[in-house]
Amino acid sequence: MDNAQSQVVWTPTETTLKHCQMGQYMAWLEQQGYGSFADFHALHAWSVSELELFWQSIWDYCQLRCDTPAQRVLGKRGMPGAEWFPGMRLNFAANLLRLADGEQADQEAVVAHCETRPVLRRSYRQLKADVGALESFLRAQGVVTGDRVAGVVTNGYEAMVGMLATTSLGAIWSSASPDFGVGAILDRFGQIEPTALIVVNGYGYGGKVFARQDEFADLVAGLDSLKCVVSIQQLPAQPPLAGAKVTTWEAALAQGDGDQPSFTPLPPDHPVYILYSSGTTGKPKCIVHGAAGLLVNHAKELMLHGDVGPGDRFLYFTTCGWMMWNWQASALLTGATVVTVDGSPGYPDLSSLWQRVADERVTHFGTSARFLAGCRKAELAPATDLDLSPLRVLFSTGSPLLPEDYDWVYRQGAPKVLLGSIAGGTDICGCFVGCTPLLPVRRGEIQCRLLGVDAVAYSEDGHALDHGRGELVCRQPLPSMPVGFWDDPEGTRYHEAYFDTFPGVWAHGDFIEFTEHGGAIIYGRSDATLNPGGVRIGTAEIYRQVETEAAVKDSLVVGRQIEGDVEVVLLVVPANGDDLSDDVIKRLKTRIREGASPRHVPRHIVAVTDIPYTRSGKKVELAVARLLNGAARSDNRDALANPEALDAIRDRLAETGLLPASQ
Repeated sequence: MDNAQSQVVWTPTETTLKHCQMGQYMAWLEQQGYGSFADFHALHAWSVSELELFWQSIWDYCQLRCDTPAQRVLGKRGMPGAEWFPGMRLNFAANLLRLADGEQADQEAVVAHCETRPVLRRSYRQLKADVGALESFLRAQGVVTGDRVAGVVTNGYEAMVGMLATTSLGAIWSSASPDFGVGAILDRFGQIEPTALIVVNGYGYGGKVFARQDEFADLVAGLDSLKCVVSIQQLPAQPPLAGAKVTTWEAALAQGDGDQPSFTPLPPDHPVYILYSSGTTGKPKCIVHGAAGLLVNHAKELMLHGDVGPGDRFLYFTTCGWMMWNWQASALLTGATVVTVDGSPGYPDLSSLWQRVADERVTHFGTSARFLAGCRKAELAPATDLDLSPLRVLFSTGSPLLPEDYDWVYRQGAPKVLLGSIAGGTDICGCFVGCTPLLPVRRGEIQCRLLGVDAVAYSEDGHALDHGRGELVCRQPLPSMPVGFWDDPEGTRYHEAYFDTFPGVWAHGDFIEFTEHGGAIIYGRSDATLNPGGVRIGTAEIYRQVETEAAVKDSLVVGRQIEGDVEVVLLVVPANGDDLSDDVIKRLKTRIREGASPRHVPRHIVAVTDIPYTRSGKKVELAVARLLNGAARSDNRDALANPEALDAIRDRLAETGLLPASQ
């Protein structure tokens, strides 16, 4: 790693060190007799060497609630199968609504912005009342503990109420974004057989209205397990869903009006969420997350690492088909106001999302690395154009954040913020590496391993690396590791997904390097790493060079297997919409050679019209690699945000001779 990348671009002040929640937590640990810690690194070392003491301290410091205390923190330690908080009884929703009866009851809990309806503002007291009403309705329809409630919902107030009502009664919440195709939704919900469905009649995006009541009627018909459907009038000018099982949102709340949430106490590993893998090459995996583990891990990540607390205003731009929605929802337990935004982040222009951050006086703003790169390329300057003085933390995830985007944030974006690049995944509904207010931010680096996370880079033969790149693994259990996959009674698929590579050790699938000062750089997915000439390189290393070039709008890197070796193929969407000139191709190759190495230089650079993405905004490298290497077509088109891009790439590769025309 070069010196420019390790340059410090933000340093915590003495006030931050003392008054941030992680600083207060360290002082509390000393008062409670856990020990004294000189700095974050000492604290992290203790958190992984004394795993049970650490997680008990998080539960106590964050004042999480349970009806029956645990007999101990860890029953079984082995992976998979670690047993967290045996004997405990608790309710997930009770913890997220724990402030609804106190001094903060009338504070805004949710502020919901969307393209199709006026801004909606609800207090913690109002949120709890609506949760109780909806839970009562669901119970009356026959929904019981352990049932699944599915939501095809936008990122707004109703989704929050639906999740909390579901988890209050002990059912399991699972959601999808309404821009998913019906086939993609059935691929998910068809596996878990929901008893109830909460569904919008359409959505707005980029100034356009997408009415979907007819298609979603087909979805209802395709789910034989449904006892009831709650229809949300997301598009006021469009008719709602109709049918014998359908009740409007307003009627459902009216039926249960005045009833309180039950907050049913349940075991610690009782499922609260079912999340899904991307499903781009087949049906998605149904990943089941338990109550206690998710709760304590989110409390640690949001309150300590994110420094989110009472009175803060938290906005994470996400959809209900991405785990960041679930992460965002847990901000309720901190006492913050959750500001939701549904629609296009670029409508009417890229500055509109920053304008909302300013108008709502947001203290914590989360977005994707792709959005920040777009702001840099558009030469936005919110730091000078808007009043962002309340903003303290800017979260970024979804893909590695380029060093140049750190530059943009600290020059034109929000120079005073802690830029928190975070990385983990749906698999743990949380993070392995991320931010802390106790350490400097270094250009191009994620700040640290998170507390309680025993993450290292492994060599291919299973040894921890002192330096250099390797597989991201976690050597000790995390509370938010899944309790299993749905319909996997023997745990076979769960084991194959994470524990086959290194027995007893979680292999996450990222290609990572830990730096000498404890930071991390992610080079892409390890299943998408390239091996030209036997040298293992990450795709993000090439993106770092290519996507700062003004002539490049977007790009995708894949490997083409040929004669026992791998050729690097770079697909480029030209910024001007034209083909790539010889001069641009030469400039790209020079930049990659000088900024990375000669091994990184693509053998082929091909202009394409678009790059395929998942619906959560991640580049689809594997489907294109499979296409390029002649695998039988098995891509799940419904899982892609823009499946037509894959068709166009197939045609373009055939034109260039890289793909047989018959494929």
